Amino acid sequence: MKKNLLSYIAYLAAVLPIGGVGGGLLTSCSNDFLDENLTTKYSTQYFDTQEGLEALTVSLYGNIRWWFGYEWAYATTLYGTDEFTNANDLTSEPWNTYDNRFSPLNATPALGAANKNCPAVDAVWNQLYYGIASCNTIIAKADIIGDEAVRNRCLAHAYFLRGYNYYRLTAQYGRPVLQLMPAEGVVRNFTQATEEQAWAQVISDLRQAYNLFAGEEFTYGGGITWTKATAAHFLAKALLFRASERCNGFNAATKEADLREAVDVCSYAIGARTLAPNYSDLYANWTGIDCEAEQLSEILMAAGFNNSSVTQGRFGNRTYNYFGPQFGAGFGGGWTRRGVWIGEMDFQRCRPTEYTYGVYDHVNDARLWKTFKTVYGVNAVVDDSKGVALGDPGAIMILNSKNDHTYDAYTFGAYTQGPTFTDDAGRLPEWKKEARQTPTSGELTSKTGQWVPSASVLYQNGRYVAPDFKSTNVCNFFAGINKCTDGTRQSEKGDAYRDVPMARLAETYLVRAECYVRLGEYDKAKADIDVIRTRAQWKQGENRSYYVDGSKAFELSNALYKSDASNATMYENSNLWMNTYYLSNPDQPVTTDASNLTNWTWESLPAEDEAILTELGVSGQLERAVNFILNERSRELIGEWQRWETLSRTMTLVARAKAFNPEAAAGVQDRHVYRPIPQTFIDGLKNEDGSDLTDAQKAAWQNPGY
Repeated sequence: MKKNLLSYIAYLAAVLPIGGVGGGLLTSCSNDFLDENLTTKYSTQYFDTQEGLEALTVSLYGNIRWWFGYEWAYATTLYGTDEFTNANDLTSEPWNTYDNRFSPLNATPALGAANKNCPAVDAVWNQLYYGIASCNTIIAKADIIGDEAVRNRCLAHAYFLRGYNYYRLTAQYGRPVLQLMPAEGVVRNFTQATEEQAWAQVISDLRQAYNLFAGEEFTYGGGITWTKATAAHFLAKALLFRASERCNGFNAATKEADLREAVDVCSYAIGARTLAPNYSDLYANWTGIDCEAEQLSEILMAAGFNNSSVTQGRFGNRTYNYFGPQFGAGFGGGWTRRGVWIGEMDFQRCRPTEYTYGVYDHVNDARLWKTFKTVYGVNAVVDDSKGVALGDPGAIMILNSKNDHTYDAYTFGAYTQGPTFTDDAGRLPEWKKEARQTPTSGELTSKTGQWVPSASVLYQNGRYVAPDFKSTNVCNFFAGINKCTDGTRQSEKGDAYRDVPMARLAETYLVRAECYVRLGEYDKAKADIDVIRTRAQWKQGENRSYYVDGSKAFELSNALYKSDASNATMYENSNLWMNTYYLSNPDQPVTTDASNLTNWTWESLPAEDEAILTELGVSGQLERAVNFILNERSRELIGEWQRWETLSRTMTLVARAKAFNPEAAAGVQDRHVYRPIPQTFIDGLKNEDGSDLTDAQKAAWQNPGY
């Protein structure tokens, strides 16, 4: 099903006029049109037919794929928050540091950017309006469609994407232009909406979509089709946004009703869909294109990708680049070489903060160990003098806790720093002596005294020392997350082929929980949170030292594995399918027992949460509860392209960035809960009489402080 949809993306990209679709927008459609001959481009008159409008409707799926084609994927959603900071690669640094390069102007090398790839401030603005233009055409002409079911389906999709795109525009910029009709010719005179008007429009569009979608009918493309539950999820998020702190200037009259409605639509989605049984099922157990992990009921919205060259468009899926440390020639000294057999690249864009590691219960929360990659194998260098062979651990990250003093006396570091692994008395660490990790052994290596080329630890003597381990100016040695790893790429720098989930049911539970908290219904909120935390627990019989990620797809579905023995060997040496759970929790006995994450109360939150709330100076029941949910969102949704908007919504961005992101702390200010309106857009505006805007008029368009 999905393969047919994505094949049609290429078809529509060729046959639909670019201006009609909205300027370079990738597109897609249903199986009914797969037999059409690719002959010529249609004129805009095609959209005066039922067939043309339905084709345009399905093309809307292409608009969301753009998000994941380049650096803006993480820069606009993850940088400058409490969860991620930049590593030594400084491509998108202004988005993280909020320095004077982050302005209404697009950052270029001439204006201080590290390179030409720094995401432009106007990129999101421009692309979202392309999708809105297509939606406006469908909505304006829907009466052409005689079949009521088809008409409702087209309208549901159009209202949904328009509402979704305006959601993102309003969350990012605050005061967008509400263009609700197809534009005639070149328009350069617009009225800027207030944030109150913008959220009212977002909610109206998403309500329309929610009412028009025919339940969980997978109309187009199997599991990536938008349904009533998709609309419910985003309608709830929009209602919660309007009921949250950033909108306190105008939401007093609507707040309670918004929260009640959000609870209702969340309840629909929760009743219509199901959670994946195991957290690993969502990301770690990705085995190849269109695999079971991409068809899970939990996934409410995803940007669809596959390995067809005709569907990639200008921007394919680049997300596998962003979360890996520089395990190659950087800190690894060449011992672990990158390649197609490792499902990630070591572009070291997103480095986890101390908060990100510390927000988890390292012993009982399986999500930490099912998400973070902590072991890379030696695949390129053999050193008999040190007893290092291919397939041995080449780089390890020990994620210990602040109160752990096991490693206080040891010297760790990147390869270039010549690590030693003895304490002050010259003794070998206990953790280096026995067999590789198995269900009954927590050790890392079978060779007594084995030298590991690169190793790091989070804490020594109660101090956070992880950033000290580097082979460059800024730390490039860290544990990255695996939610984008893809072992089906056909070249080292080729695009990834896996879908990118954009919404899932676990977040719906957390949205409903936050609504309950804001309504004062704390017992109901705890019940929803505990559904998520119960899944996050270790299951009975699970091997806590086992690790897997999407690199596994190389062995299971990549032809290079079977056709090239050297590739297969590199894969087997690179991916050792182990983590550092027992090294990171040295006092824990080896066990396969279940764990428990539900033994908390609102008065006595888990220890890791109490420590974070103390650092933030949080007090009061509501503030404590909202911040606990923000922590839970980190644990569940880490790296899932929404953290900046969540912190902006709750007006916690500045406090959390200052507390937990050292690179952002000096620059982040209150104005940064909004992005600057792109100067390229403002400079192109005209007055109704065709005259240029005055400097005062341009300043009025801009968000305060920029």
